[in-house]
Amino acid sequence: MLQLRILQLVLLSLVCGVLGIPAQAPLVIPQGGIDDLTKPRRKLQGRFLHITDMHPDPHYRVGSSAKKACHRGKPKEGKAAAGFYGLSYSDCDSPYSLTNYTFEYLEREWVDDIDFVIWTGDSARHDNDRRRPRTTAEIYALNRAMAKRMEEVFVRRGIPVVPSIGNNDVWPHNIMMPGPNSITSEFSSIWRSFVPFPAYQVFQRGGYFSVEVIPNSVAVISLNTMYFYDSNTAVGGCEHSDPQDPGNLELDWLEVQLRLFRDRKMQVWLSGHVPPSSRNYFPECHVRYVELSLRYQDTILGHVYGHMNMDHFFLLDAQALSRRHNASLTSGNEATVLKHNKKELYRLLLQEFGDVPKAENLDHDNYGVVNVAPSLVPTYLPSFRIFAYNTTGELYEPGQLGEDEQPGPATRSMRDIAGPLCHDPEYQNTWRCQLTQPWHSNPKSPSRTNALWTPLGFAQYYLPGLDGATEEDSPKFKLEYLTFPVHALHPHAEAEEAENATLARKFAYPIPKRHLPRSLRNSTVTKSKKYAPYGLADLTIPSWTRLARRLGRKKGKTLRQRFKEFMYMGGGEA
Repeated sequence: MLQLRILQLVLLSLVCGVLGIPAQAPLVIPQGGIDDLTKPRRKLQGRFLHITDMHPDPHYRVGSSAKKACHRGKPKEGKAAAGFYGLSYSDCDSPYSLTNYTFEYLEREWVDDIDFVIWTGDSARHDNDRRRPRTTAEIYALNRAMAKRMEEVFVRRGIPVVPSIGNNDVWPHNIMMPGPNSITSEFSSIWRSFVPFPAYQVFQRGGYFSVEVIPNSVAVISLNTMYFYDSNTAVGGCEHSDPQDPGNLELDWLEVQLRLFRDRKMQVWLSGHVPPSSRNYFPECHVRYVELSLRYQDTILGHVYGHMNMDHFFLLDAQALSRRHNASLTSGNEATVLKHNKKELYRLLLQEFGDVPKAENLDHDNYGVVNVAPSLVPTYLPSFRIFAYNTTGELYEPGQLGEDEQPGPATRSMRDIAGPLCHDPEYQNTWRCQLTQPWHSNPKSPSRTNALWTPLGFAQYYLPGLDGATEEDSPKFKLEYLTFPVHALHPHAEAEEAENATLARKFAYPIPKRHLPRSLRNSTVTKSKKYAPYGLADLTIPSWTRLARRLGRKKGKTLRQRFKEFMYMGGGEA
């Protein structure tokens, strides 16, 4: 094993040497054995880590110019040079010092407090330097090194890691042919510690799989969003007339997975790299994703993605698919617009939030919520999230698909939602008018009310002070904000006040007190505009739609400004 590790380091150094890379600290690869990494499962902590878009760069050079991708040259007078831990608010990728520092921090501070890891892709550098074009060898070497660190830090402690393929994890970037192919074959090797053996055959075909992160209770489905992504010109875009399109095959598989997990009374997180918005997905792939999300709303706890580098959430809205043209597509080629004007996404989200009906007219059966996390790469500032979820309460018992256990309107299907559109020849042979399976939703499900496995909130940590940090004076990860109301951070303050240590130990804090800033550690604190502006009781669909309505109101200027600041982490767009 030691000889193998030496060989891996040599191969990585050869990739760097051939391309004339300036010397820098190597990406740390574990020194301990990894053949027997999995340890017995520990007691549930009720938290998981979501981390995305690390983009390690073997060419990064301290002191270089951002105009040269932080690979060479000197910045112009008055412009910041590439720092030891990276360059914030730039298009430069992550130095190894940043990725190593992050893994070391997570291992030291968080590994004992989480149950699983969702890692949503882009573990190689961007193709942003014509003088140093990427190669498949480099992409795979970087992905392999990052996977080794995940294995060493998490898997060996019995913590499942669920990765996803990013659009920069393939060559050329954005392009992935139908599988099986060399990409799925290579990642089958790189991710051998993450992909369950029974899933290998499907994974080698398409690059997607599922993991029971809490056996017989909670699963995470890792989707290969490359087959839905409208920048991937190697696939057909889930057209209804092409059942063998790789996007359709993947969504067929997803449908079966959701049905099986629902039959077993399990709950599911959907994860992937590119978020499922109409701005990112082929139209027919988007329709099928939204339909499955709403058909299995009572089984899906949430949707977590990366790729955008901007912190935000958006709603999957059935009513948007009942209109002739999705409202979010009316302003032209928004993918191109967003690449050049990141402020545009903020405007579009507020417009969509403003369309959410008032509470008395809102039907939660029509919605899903997608959370898009900011990146570790310092497009803005390095970041990661810790989600907390409920580990107590009664198990939700789903009824037969299509049976609404609550008084209300009859069950619906996508065909019902599309309605009159299906009389138009333009739509008759599209997925909107072919999906007739009944949807199932229930106000008692964990995605709609606080129950067993319901997501309760997240805390987002970031790394300010990046540009001024040195090897001797490293930056510090700090809490940026959290979604919880402040009082929820101390769920049983009365036990502390009574000095009843035995009682206090019975209740888990959503975020361990040692990870909170001093101003939030005191149980007598009731408000914090700085850290807790949202005050969400939980992360159920009703909580998110209420926040969307608040952000959609023109009167909510203060809340909008905080949302914008978080979205761009205080960058120029904010």
